[in-house]
Amino acid sequence: MRRIVLLDAPSNLGLRPPAPGTVPGCYKLAGALREQGLLRRLGALEGGVVTPPRYDLSGWREGNGDFNAAAIADYTRRLAGRVEAHVRAGEFPVLLGGDCSILLGAVLGLRRAGRYGVAYLDGHADFRHPGNTGRNGPVGAAAGEGAAQITGRGQADLTGIDGLAPYVRDTDLHILGIRDDDADRPELASLGIGHRTAGEIREQGPDAVARKVLRDLQGTAPDGFWIHLDADVLDPSVMPAVDSPDPGGLRTGELYELLAPLAASPRCAGLDLAIYDPDLDPEGAGAKLLADLLESVLVRL
Repeated sequence: MRRIVLLDAPSNLGLRPPAPGTVPGCYKLAGALREQGLLRRLGALEGGVVTPPRYDLSGWREGNGDFNAAAIADYTRRLAGRVEAHVRAGEFPVLLGGDCSILLGAVLGLRRAGRYGVAYLDGHADFRHPGNTGRNGPVGAAAGEGAAQITGRGQADLTGIDGLAPYVRDTDLHILGIRDDDADRPELASLGIGHRTAGEIREQGPDAVARKVLRDLQGTAPDGFWIHLDADVLDPSVMPAVDSPDPGGLRTGELYELLAPLAASPRCAGLDLAIYDPDLDPEGAGAKLLADLLESVLVRL
């Protein structure tokens, strides 16, 4: 059995402020899930926390590239070192975010260790980059550019750390759970990036989709793969406490059926959870749902 290591990555550096003068509350995700007793419930090792730099938009203007870029790059390097060490030790790191930019740290750490793929479970393709701003608007928030950045599309100080761009090859990325009307689907298809919408997953069966992704990754990513789990892959009827709660997402049971086979694979190197915002969930229902989900999936390891 692999030992799970629970590691807090409470960075909100990649999200826009929810209102003027405020900061995104997703940095409280880790604390909210730990309050659910997640460390004990998983029987996990204590991995501690990688403390992020200060959230600071002063001096940044639209058109300047990604805000907080230097801070995100610094955080990415430090988080990568922790992920790489745990994976090389044969452990299974679970990163509690945080926004989606924490994925940069995970994949940089894995890239240092070999060639890994990513199962990207998200309600949005997160494929905004300088080449498609006419469709997606200007770059700025790294959390909305995750799939583009890990495949080498974006500013070099984030996509090419240590000269290792791309951290993930197009053929080694599978985006799962985007909404049926996602505008990035034609570009993803043209690049050969595997993707399925929530509707397609429901129609084909979540378990069947997971098995197909596992077979594909077996053939393309020789060293394994990482799971990125954005809470907004769930439908807002069950998970409203996210920054972009778009309808048409997966139900809790569907997400479990998709996630469980992926996480159970011996080739799965670890997982990160992002975007849940306790500030939008005063009763804590979302924290309970996510803690229950992680327990049900990861106790099988």
